[in-house]
Amino acid sequence: MRDMHTSRTQTLSNASSEPWDLIVVGGGITGAGILREAARRKLKVLLLEQQDFAWGTSSRSSQMVHGGLKYLTQGHIKLTYVSVGERQNLMQELPGLVGYLGMMMATYKEMGAFRFIVQLGLIVYDLMGKKLRRHAYSVNEVRQSLPGIREHNLRGGLLFNESTTDDARLTFRVLDQARDDGGVALNYCRVIDLLVTKGRVSGVVAEDILSGQTHSLQARQVINATGAWADRLRGKVASDKSKHMRPLRGSHLLFSAERIPLKQSVVLTHPVSKKPGFANLWEGRVIVGSTDIDHTENLDREPAVTQTEVDYMLQSINHYFPDLHLTEADVISSWSGVRPVIDSGNADPSKESRDHAVWDEEGLLTITGGKLTTFRVIALDALQAVQATLGPLPALTRDQAIFSPISKVPALPSGMSQTTLAILLGRYGNKTQALLDAAQPGELESIPGSRRLWAELRWAAMHEDVHFLADLMLRRTRLAVLLADGGAAILPRVRSICQPLLGWDDAHWQQEDAAYLELVKRCYSLPSRH
Repeated sequence: MRDMHTSRTQTLSNASSEPWDLIVVGGGITGAGILREAARRKLKVLLLEQQDFAWGTSSRSSQMVHGGLKYLTQGHIKLTYVSVGERQNLMQELPGLVGYLGMMMATYKEMGAFRFIVQLGLIVYDLMGKKLRRHAYSVNEVRQSLPGIREHNLRGGLLFNESTTDDARLTFRVLDQARDDGGVALNYCRVIDLLVTKGRVSGVVAEDILSGQTHSLQARQVINATGAWADRLRGKVASDKSKHMRPLRGSHLLFSAERIPLKQSVVLTHPVSKKPGFANLWEGRVIVGSTDIDHTENLDREPAVTQTEVDYMLQSINHYFPDLHLTEADVISSWSGVRPVIDSGNADPSKESRDHAVWDEEGLLTITGGKLTTFRVIALDALQAVQATLGPLPALTRDQAIFSPISKVPALPSGMSQTTLAILLGRYGNKTQALLDAAQPGELESIPGSRRLWAELRWAAMHEDVHFLADLMLRRTRLAVLLADGGAAILPRVRSICQPLLGWDDAHWQQEDAAYLELVKRCYSLPSRH
């Protein structure tokens, strides 16, 4: 058993003893991307996250790496172009973690000329991705791809070409790469104040949530990468106290593939609001989403789907698949995320730009907004901005690969498919062989009802900074949303694998078990099940 708490205490003690080049506040995909790009340039860099890594937006998305055709239709040509390029890079570098997603838009008579505008947009989209694809499909082909689709006035379909991922595992893959290059990252370490020297931010005061101890940490530069929380930290030093962020909530419902038997993902335009949504194939399940509404609740409380949102999404999916008669009883789980959107004053939340912004206030560099897909671009922009303090940094371009290549592909274990091995390589990169070697008998089998292996639980407990059961089930493995009731039925075996590795006695495990199941019920189930 590894003594994580001793290691953590030592890391914080060492962090206090000498100044850092860079402290990054925020452990979502943006902060992880900055850590990765700074570490590869040999900066001494520390990342601090007040909750768990990927706790916020970066584990609650629609699980898509996409160029953003919607943004193209809104005139955001540069954002779309950059997003398409980054999507292609991620698909090439992480084939087991970022994969092709075909998304069909069923076209109807009442759409009129709009379907031709969309088709033109898809051609432009392809040109940006440097690969032309077929888009127009016949009525019969749409029926085959989308069994049960509403047929009244159906005229055919248009196929979008996007990508899907596991957002939390993508964040951990980036963090792992950063640590390999010397970056340091700590979860459950909250920045409670900023150090200021001669009117300029010179470090942070951080509280270790697990021990209650506080530490003063010096840095030549501090970057605020806290996403939807950005105004909270910048408000400590900014002369302009107005809020720049507009937190928007996106909620999702998860169904079985048997209940929604799609062969392609599908665009869902809501019959009343006319806003775009989707039903996405993911991990052998179907995600239906997403809402896009102002989130006015406390950002430190985990968001949860509301009954209004549930009704909205069920109305949308049943409009397109009326014969399925989907109800709340068919929903496996739900989740809600708060998007870090910059407030431009637009009355319609869906029309707010998803581009990112950089502000330098009294030496605190805030970078926020943006999309999961463009995390590397956001990181490079942040490093461009800190050169005034840190001096010139090498190769701040997108010419380099994001990840190191796999040094040696492991031999295929007996009974494992090539597809499963490819997925493991996508999630764990060069750590895959060590994960396989650590597996105990029977642990290379899939967990029933999922595409995860028991061995992944063991690996997470040993090496991935798990401090609470929710860390393990929600973000390291996604079992909390993939399985009914948060995976309550498998918790006894999870306990047998992970309790000794985590060093928890029986009372501690029972406390974690109860807290985890209460969280699942409150934030990852439907309101009617609370």
